[in-house]
Amino acid sequence: MDFTSVDFFDVALMSCVLYFLMQRLRTSRALAVLIGLVAFRILFYISEYYGLYTLYWLLSHVFDSLFILIVVIFQPDIRKALVDIGNMSFFHAHLKVVHDEASREVIDACMEMARRRQGALIVFERYVSLNDIMNQEGQKIDAQISKRLLMNIFYVGSPLHDGAVIISHGRVAAAGCILPLAVAKDQNFGTRHRAALGVTLDSDAAVIVVSEERGEISLAHKGVLTRKLDRNALEKILHEIL
Repeated sequence: MDFTSVDFFDVALMSCVLYFLMQRLRTSRALAVLIGLVAFRILFYISEYYGLYTLYWLLSHVFDSLFILIVVIFQPDIRKALVDIGNMSFFHAHLKVVHDEASREVIDACMEMARRRQGALIVFERYVSLNDIMNQEGQKIDAQISKRLLMNIFYVGSPLHDGAVIISHGRVAAAGCILPLAVAKDQNFGTRHRAALGVTLDSDAAVIVVSEERGEISLAHKGVLTRKLDRNALEKILHEIL
């Protein structure tokens, strides 16, 4: 059988897909799950070879539903992989300028709120829509971003200060939003930090957290929290992400 250019393209495309999947699995807990599935598969062949009928019957029924099992187990990783594909810069390069302009006012507000020990939670919506969060309990605002507006929203006497502000397309889209909480692995994480991590696990958003207890600024992105940021560090990270 001749090896045509179509075959070469097929092999090259499959290699790229496998490389992308391995890169995703290498930095996640999914690799351990995958190794576990491979071990079960080996056990399945051993039970078949040595005539361990009960074990063979059980494992055969498990592998009959293997596709559904994989989708359920790897659902968070599949979602993240699809987000990363849609997140490639050539799809959405036009949003960079919008975010650069918005981030300056946000950084000014965050530095002042940190100095005053005024807690804040500010979400930069990127390519994954956060409309479901804004529509649940958030208060739609659609206002131009300004340092004074953000400080007023997060003022302790404000009815919206406990929720999150969502920045969308260079404007304050909503305030008082309730974010999903991540499981706390660090006892030093408060509710705001857990909320920041939670929304970044389900989307490509970047979230700034100002701690009222410590007066420090943190930034969450892709489930990772970077803490104790000064102005230069915050500007650098936001510029790289947005």
